[in-house]
Amino acid sequence: MVGKLEMKGIEFILLSLGALGGAFLRYKFVSSTIVIGTLPVNILIINVIGSFILGAFSILSTFWNLDTKYSLLFAIGFCGSFTTMSSFALETINLLDNKQFTLFGLNILGNIGLSLVAVILGRIVTLTIMRL
Repeated sequence: MVGKLEMKGIEFILLSLGALGGAFLRYKFVSSTIVIGTLPVNILIINVIGSFILGAFSILSTFWNLDTKYSLLFAIGFCGSFTTMSSFALETINLLDNKQFTLFGLNILGNIGLSLVAVILGRIVTLTIMRL
């Protein structure tokens, strides 16, 4: 067997709780579509918020020397089910199918660029707070 695929009970519970919370919040957030022009921005907002949370968690987990089990709860479970690359991909292809090339490009730049910026900001804000 290559790699360790076993999961302890507490690890499964932490992963499940994080995933359940992230999926629930994503569902509630996308139940009311937010559109700017014809560009749906729900997924963009979710991806940026999730990236910010993940950036903040990366600093907190190092600062507090958290057990890797907490990554199952927050990084993999919560952020993994809250953010959604598949929905982003589908919305982007729908824009392309509808020949909305400018929105297609903006959606890609927005989701990827703003998510990267959000991770950086999450880390900076958390580091700043931790130093106070």
